[in-house]
Amino acid sequence: MDRQDALASVLDRATVTRAEVGVRFPLFADPCDGRWTTTGRGSWTGGFWAGLLWLRARWTGAAEDRDAASSCLARLAPWADADTATRGLILWYGTALAADDGAAAALRKRAARACLESWDPELGLVPWGSALGGPRLLARVDGVPGMVQLLASAGGEGVAAAGSHLHRQLDLGLDVGGAAGGLLHPAWAFDEGAGWRPCADPQPGWSRGRAWLLLAVADALNRPEAPDWRPERLRAVVERLLAEGDVLAGPLVPPAEESRPEGPPDTSAAAITAVALLKLSRLGGPGASEFSRRAGAVLDHLVGTQMSEGDDGRPDGMLLNGCYDAGRGTAVGHELIWGDFFLALGLAAVSGLVDVSEV
Repeated sequence: MDRQDALASVLDRATVTRAEVGVRFPLFADPCDGRWTTTGRGSWTGGFWAGLLWLRARWTGAAEDRDAASSCLARLAPWADADTATRGLILWYGTALAADDGAAAALRKRAARACLESWDPELGLVPWGSALGGPRLLARVDGVPGMVQLLASAGGEGVAAAGSHLHRQLDLGLDVGGAAGGLLHPAWAFDEGAGWRPCADPQPGWSRGRAWLLLAVADALNRPEAPDWRPERLRAVVERLLAEGDVLAGPLVPPAEESRPEGPPDTSAAAITAVALLKLSRLGGPGASEFSRRAGAVLDHLVGTQMSEGDDGRPDGMLLNGCYDAGRGTAVGHELIWGDFFLALGLAAVSGLVDVSEV
């Protein structure tokens, strides 16, 4: 299957999913029959479903698809005021592909202001928050992608907060990464007395954590505000993340936990990484062609070996072997909605359907 056919399959799969889930949000699908486990409010993944629908609308140009994407996004509006750093994942990726949709632009602006109000100047970041349960004062790498763009869209104060949010996360995760044999430490908790301390979950070596952080740094470097965000450090971080994760020469699909290479793989981490590499290739420079080549190799591998083709009772266009949570044994070999989104985004970027530096 070539890339254009693969993009068509993933986006046609979105139509099948839309009919199955109705007003609910897909989370992960059974690899045997493609049936989705859903959530009513979207959780942290709802923006990827909306983003996938916006991608389909752009691909088809059909009013029906645009209406479906707009309706899905409207159901995510309550998250703008929710106390969670995953608003970046939800409301950046849920709106970035909406082009000239006025409602999407208004929701993004509202979310940006709300996130800026949540920025804690003493901590230097937007805390993980309490909306998804657990302690509020956490810093997690999956609270960085999308959040940087969302904050920056709020203007001058937002640009400063976005840079602070990004660099505080780098200060935390990468310092411990160096002390833990090169494994990024993806989560930290703040204690009023003891300060920041690393969390046991997710564990160091979480491959999707590395992918999220690489994506966030690539996004920052592609923003016009990049000169305000210490680009020399960001480029050094890129080099470190690529080297420590063996991103350019290691397995095309990494294990979900780098410390357990025999464990389940995570195709969603591979798809996120491919998009990050495409973003980095847009910056030019001596590594651009290698980034582009590796991104293409990852996408071709996912298309050629990890996608269903409508056989064995499974729908066509599923990205298989995604790992939701290896530690808890949750959906360790499934189709994941964010995996579908990033695969489709990568394929759409190499086909010229979207400018990946704007998403």
